Amino acid sequence: MAEPSSPEEQRLPLPGLSARGRVLLGMVLANRPWLLAAGLKSALVAALATGAVATIEPTVWSLASSLSGWRLVAATVASITIIIAWIVIDGRLWDRPDDDSSQARERSRLYNTSTLLTLTIGIIICYLALYVVNLAWALFVLDTSMMSESLGRTVEVGDLFVLTWFVASAATLGGALGTGLESDDAIRAATYSKREEERRARLADERV
Repeated sequence: MAEPSSPEEQRLPLPGLSARGRVLLGMVLANRPWLLAAGLKSALVAALATGAVATIEPTVWSLASSLSGWRLVAATVASITIIIAWIVIDGRLWDRPDDDSSQARERSRLYNTSTLLTLTIGIIICYLALYVVNLAWALFVLDTSMMSESLGRTVEVGDLFVLTWFVASAATLGGALGTGLESDDAIRAATYSKREEERRARLADERV
């Protein structure tokens, strides 16, 4: 991963899965997935706005209360998967081999795996942050007695946690729409470390 110290390019084999795993872990940590949300400000604003509006919508209350636990889990997984796929496609983050050699394909698999892991960790962190923010908002603005009248059943504080769970999934999808307002450069800067961003830019120039 380091820049060669001599004019000739140097390649060293990675012996075994453990070595590859350490390299992959280093690449993900270098990309700082915990800073993903800070780099995608438009997506963050869209997600927060979506969550704030959905929290006070009676239709959302009814829908959230009707969902079983496995459906809520499925909604969470689906929302996270969709926004990861959208960021990869919209930001053109998928790395393609330079040639048909096994070494080039192995490098692309390594780079793409690190991208997916970086985005997965970053989006999960964003999801949890959205849950906390939306829960605080729900506890502040919603009245359980008013919700009980709207839903026709007794609503307790625990129901707000379920509502917030569903709203966090909806807000995550809203964040996917927000990424469309970001430039490709902003998406890459948010996803990759400076060294990785420069490497990908250099490869893109070489392919052109």
